[in-house]
Amino acid sequence: MRFRRTASALTVAVTALALAACGDDDDGGGGGGDSAEPSVAETPEFEAGTTMAEIAERGTIRVGTKFDQPGFGLENLEGEVEGFDVEVAKIIAGALGIAEGDIEWVQTPSAVREEVIEGGEVDMVVATYTINDTRRERISFAGPYYEAGQQIMVASDDDEITGPESFTENPDATVCSVTGSTPAENIREYLASDSQLVLFEEYSQCADSLSNGQVDAVTTDNVILLGFVSESDGEFKLVGEQFTEEPYGIGITKGDVAFCEFINETLADNEEAYVAAWESTAGQVEGTETPSLPEPQPCS
Repeated sequence: MRFRRTASALTVAVTALALAACGDDDDGGGGGGDSAEPSVAETPEFEAGTTMAEIAERGTIRVGTKFDQPGFGLENLEGEVEGFDVEVAKIIAGALGIAEGDIEWVQTPSAVREEVIEGGEVDMVVATYTINDTRRERISFAGPYYEAGQQIMVASDDDEITGPESFTENPDATVCSVTGSTPAENIREYLASDSQLVLFEEYSQCADSLSNGQVDAVTTDNVILLGFVSESDGEFKLVGEQFTEEPYGIGITKGDVAFCEFINETLADNEEAYVAAWESTAGQVEGTETPSLPEPQPCS
């Protein structure tokens, strides 16, 4: 298994993953459950000229994912990436005849996801990537493969912030999210001023800032926040209800309908592996429920 961090100017130097250092059975993918290894097709055949044929002939696949999100994409103490997004990518790679050891994992923070696809640095991005029309102007999506919802995380002793509306009521309160993310844009309508929003490149930086008292809250999708809560030893909690719907898709080159349809069919044909992927990763976090694979959106 190979790893590469994006070299884009938009990506800041990677900070120490303090939360990863706390990794245990609840870290969303470590020893909590034995991940069922996806099957690897022995001699897959694809139409010449397709992305599938190119990847299969190459014998490797480059996958963009996150390295800082417990349960979905987290670099563990052994330097390996683990999580639900990682396992979903392995299912797709296996159908292409690519074994786990031949996957190149490329660190892909929110702000550079479209960029690495357009630049050909990766073959696909599986990185808690919400499908929306703005992103579809630049890339295409397969899926969704999961549906999340945005929520708020605060310190466990904080009774002031009870949901997104609290930021209008408390104009001095600050909330952290990630540059280029859907949650960062969604929370703006609940703020008294833009100065309340603090942006970093990675959610682990937001969690560290909440722990240090530099911000009052963190917002992103609930399943991501549950991972941080699980690893915080009681330091964090979630407040309020989810206030958005976030369908996670797999980002690919714009207009690659054949690859999109292949990915959707592969996931539909591997429901057992999909469930095992969840239960051995994000499903280890208290408060999560095993999902059903959502109906795919039309490929375009």
